[in-house]
Amino acid sequence: NKQTKQGPPLANIEDSEEEPKLKYERLSNGVTEILQKDAASCMTVHDKFLALGTHFGKVFLLDIQGNVTQKFEISSVKINQISLDESGEHVGICSEDGKVVALHPQFTRSNYKQFVTGGNKLLLYERNWLNRWKTSVLHEGEGSITNIQWRANLIAWANNVGVKIYDISTKQRITNVLRDNVSLRPDMYPCSLCWKDNTTLIVGWGTSIKICVVKERNPTEMRDLPSRYVEIVSAFETEFFISGLAPLADQLVTLYFVKENSDHMDFRARPRLDIIQPLPEGCEEISSDALTVRNFQDNECRDYRLEHSEGESLFYIISPKDIVVAKERDQDDHIDWLLEKKKYEEALMAAEISFKNIKRHDVQKIGMAYINHLVEKGDYDNAARKCQKVLGKNMELWENEVYRFKTIGQLKAISQYLPRGDLRLRPAIYEMILHEFLKTDYEGFATLIREWPGELYNNMAIVQAVTDHLKRDPTNRTLLTTLAELYTYDQRYDRALEIYLRLRHKDVYQLIHKHNLFSSIEDKIVLLMDFDKEKAVDMLLDNEDKSDLTHPFSPQYLHKLFKRDHHKGQKYHERQIVLYAEYDRPNLLPFLRDSTHCPLEKALEVCQQRNFVEETVFLLSRMGNCRRALQMIMEELEDVDKAIEFAKEQDDAELWEDLISYSIDKPPFITGLLNNIGTHVDPILLIHRIKEGMEIPNLRDSLVKILQDYNLQILLREGCKKILVADSLSLLQKMHRTQMKGVRVDEENICESCHATILPSDMAKPFSVVVFHCRHMFHKECLPSSGTIPGVQFCNICSAKRRGPGSGILEMKK
Repeated sequence: NKQTKQGPPLANIEDSEEEPKLKYERLSNGVTEILQKDAASCMTVHDKFLALGTHFGKVFLLDIQGNVTQKFEISSVKINQISLDESGEHVGICSEDGKVVALHPQFTRSNYKQFVTGGNKLLLYERNWLNRWKTSVLHEGEGSITNIQWRANLIAWANNVGVKIYDISTKQRITNVLRDNVSLRPDMYPCSLCWKDNTTLIVGWGTSIKICVVKERNPTEMRDLPSRYVEIVSAFETEFFISGLAPLADQLVTLYFVKENSDHMDFRARPRLDIIQPLPEGCEEISSDALTVRNFQDNECRDYRLEHSEGESLFYIISPKDIVVAKERDQDDHIDWLLEKKKYEEALMAAEISFKNIKRHDVQKIGMAYINHLVEKGDYDNAARKCQKVLGKNMELWENEVYRFKTIGQLKAISQYLPRGDLRLRPAIYEMILHEFLKTDYEGFATLIREWPGELYNNMAIVQAVTDHLKRDPTNRTLLTTLAELYTYDQRYDRALEIYLRLRHKDVYQLIHKHNLFSSIEDKIVLLMDFDKEKAVDMLLDNEDKSDLTHPFSPQYLHKLFKRDHHKGQKYHERQIVLYAEYDRPNLLPFLRDSTHCPLEKALEVCQQRNFVEETVFLLSRMGNCRRALQMIMEELEDVDKAIEFAKEQDDAELWEDLISYSIDKPPFITGLLNNIGTHVDPILLIHRIKEGMEIPNLRDSLVKILQDYNLQILLREGCKKILVADSLSLLQKMHRTQMKGVRVDEENICESCHATILPSDMAKPFSVVVFHCRHMFHKECLPSSGTIPGVQFCNICSAKRRGPGSGILEMKK
């Protein structure tokens, strides 16, 4: 049992951290006045009105708000129960003295057709065809009947022994649910009955609750048993005494009478209204509220009743001096609770999701409360971020928030979230924020200038403010860069360009390209290349067609131009040779190889002057003087591998002869030749010319390599031969399989001689057809005479076209 905490006046919510499920209000107006002089004894609920019975035998008809619409003097004693039919057109009233009164909706005497009464007997009254009452005793002999509930064809009633159910359609009593705690006086702790639906009865008695379901019995099991039976699907004990029950979806609403005993007095606590979840062998408490009804200290368990409206989730707690209505909480109530718990973000989300259904709350007001809460907490960034969502298009609220953030010194927080699209604040607001930043935060100021569109504020006013600050700090890069951006937006590109060049800022190239400023930088080329040659050259190359800008004596420019297009800038190729030779020799040889416009004589002269052997060798070979080129490789480079590679490239027998002749008296060269020329020149030619007695380094290894190379060649030839033979055999087999396949002959084929259909119209008659491998077909009688080779027939058509003869593959006869 949780400790009851002090709550609102009407209901003490037990766990303040959990949101309550129900809300409460008193039925006031006429009810309060009635209960000051009288006491409530029972009540029944309809969607359109309420019927209240009192201890003094009166019945009051009330509207939903509790206002009295009709009053009836029924008896001089207590009203025990009031019943309504489903339509609410007929009202049945029984009093303590045993009288039963039936009323029509116009509150004249009713013409009921059926009703039941209690007392010591359960009596059924029915009108017969003569409009006279016929009385039947449904049950008797077990003491007073204290509660009756009728639903569809089933009547449930409670007496001192237990609860019975009677099926009026079959005129059979179905079951008897015994009372558990027989020590409790049934008049002090009466039974509570409630139909959840047409077949589910909820029984509460003392501290016991049972949920009973009426089911159809299997016809094979009937014998003398009733056609229906009752199954108790859930039964459990509660901590307190049950005064009333009502269904709520698959849960139960229970009204408890709480009795707390102390040493000195019998103290009765507040009644409790709980929502519980029934389980097969127990229950789970969902919520629990202690109700402060008037005079609860004087009440007994029998003084409380719980009635409910099936049309909507309304629960009426009736006590002698007070009537309380419990309602399911709606979205407005949910938001109330969230705001009370300062869960503003959840409240805002709930309001946004249900904005069409909430009646008392406004999304923007909740949002403003959330922003105020965040500001009070000091979470300024989140408060500013929420402004975007909450303030939306309300520019007046935006301006108020800006001034509030200025007052608390948090303009920086809200600045990044201000409207900057089609809807925007007055320019003065943006200028105020920029001026504030300019006083304290140059970087923040620069960020806003980059992020805010220039039309938000007066550009010239901000330029003037930046200029004033630069007078005090003329070398500040942040201010200078920001000033350049302001000039750019104002289309004063010359001033922006001047600042960027002064700062050597990378954005200068983007500025030139974006605003087509190539004609404005002719006198600034050297400066541009001075602080970033790569970008300067790329810019010149990308825009060479947009202006007369060229810098032909820049090696970087000419090199990139050549890489982009070998033919562009061909008039500078002669100059480029000198530049490469002077500043960038690694790129000289690739240039000589790729250029088709450079003067070879000039290039040879430049390379010979600088003794560039590799470049000279290439130029000599390109000019056709291969022998001189080979001589330079051997004499100046002394690189036998390069010489052999050169001879391989040229593939000239005279060059090989020159190479052998030069190498014959140089043992290292001979070793290199023996190791490399085996696949190009017969090694025997070299070996025969080696002088007797000459010592050659690694001769044995070289000879072994020659033999291995020869062996490898033999193996390669044999391998190729095997592959060729296998290929030939495979293709022959494929051709044979292809030629052995059948050939489709149908009515669309014709004889190549007479051009008639190859198949006769009457397939029953004998016929003979010859089909060649070339797919030409003939009637046997149309076939030309055989060739010169006995037993072999050729297709005359293919033979005439010289496509090769095709021997007949099939002769069809029938």
